[in-house]
Amino acid sequence: MSADLTRALREKALAEGFSDFGICRPDAVPETAARLSAFVEKGHHGQMGWMAERMHWRGAPSALWPEARSVVMLAENYGPDHDPLDVLAQKDRAAISVYAQNKDYHDVLKKRLKRVGRWLIEQADGAEIKVFVDTAPVMEKPLAQAAGLGWQGKHTNVVSRQLGSWFFLGSIFTTLDLELSGSEVDHCGSCRKCLDVCPTDAFPAPYQLDARRCISYLTIEHHGPVDVTLRKGLGNRIYGCDDCLAVCPWNKFASRAAEIKYHGREELQAPRLAELAALDDAGFRALFSGSPIKRIGRNRFVRNALYAIGNSQDPALLKVAQALCDDEDEAVADAARWACAELT
Repeated sequence: MSADLTRALREKALAEGFSDFGICRPDAVPETAARLSAFVEKGHHGQMGWMAERMHWRGAPSALWPEARSVVMLAENYGPDHDPLDVLAQKDRAAISVYAQNKDYHDVLKKRLKRVGRWLIEQADGAEIKVFVDTAPVMEKPLAQAAGLGWQGKHTNVVSRQLGSWFFLGSIFTTLDLELSGSEVDHCGSCRKCLDVCPTDAFPAPYQLDARRCISYLTIEHHGPVDVTLRKGLGNRIYGCDDCLAVCPWNKFASRAAEIKYHGREELQAPRLAELAALDDAGFRALFSGSPIKRIGRNRFVRNALYAIGNSQDPALLKVAQALCDDEDEAVADAARWACAELT
């Protein structure tokens, strides 16, 4: 029964649009608790206090829901149809991470997970499930490796031999005993392209990340002014960073996302910094309705745009920065003054 149900579940998941599928036990990654503790003790989590507050769940998936017997891990491809690093040379334009150029993946992925979960309940009388996408205290990446979807590369993200670096992860915890998939092993070898490309040196060592230096963290999670010594490294990246993902050689097997909601909106693929910095709160909310970018708010977003303007070396953008030197938000005003100093 377990093998037949697992096979049928895989077929259902792929039919719903998922790109890969695997199953592990909730206790398959006992080493993660110690790794997480060391990460937090070093302060590498920065302002993400929720990591420290919920470590007992995050470090031990079996503690999150003790009744769970299996974890179904699912991958969803969001691959771009272009090299996301090309925009870095366009200094008057903004680089927005590929995953954030259209609809919020949390909403898209969770709906798909729920459809698969409801199907599983219908097939197995008495089964219970819980679905998780990113926001719950679940360490999806080590679970994905335990379920055979890929391995955590030297940049700490999951890499797949089928999908490269461009995929989201979702999980379905269930009380059912399902057939296990078997884990994946590391295929990074001697490659260190992801480590060497990082403009802010966010990797103290292979397989270690200091979020306090990571551009994705700095532009999304970090509130207030960014350390002056890190601002130049941001370049024109204003929301997230794709550098370490984009240079991975395993992307030779990647393909464009089938889900149209992950295709980049034209106006977000290389938007003008001048237009983004001029957004007020209403304009920001209108432009990013339904987008993951909306959650950081206008102030943090404009702060990021101003750092990019300061890095642009484009005197034509000086007036844009000058107009924001007295902004009501101090982080925005500070970024504007810094940009002005860089452009004069």
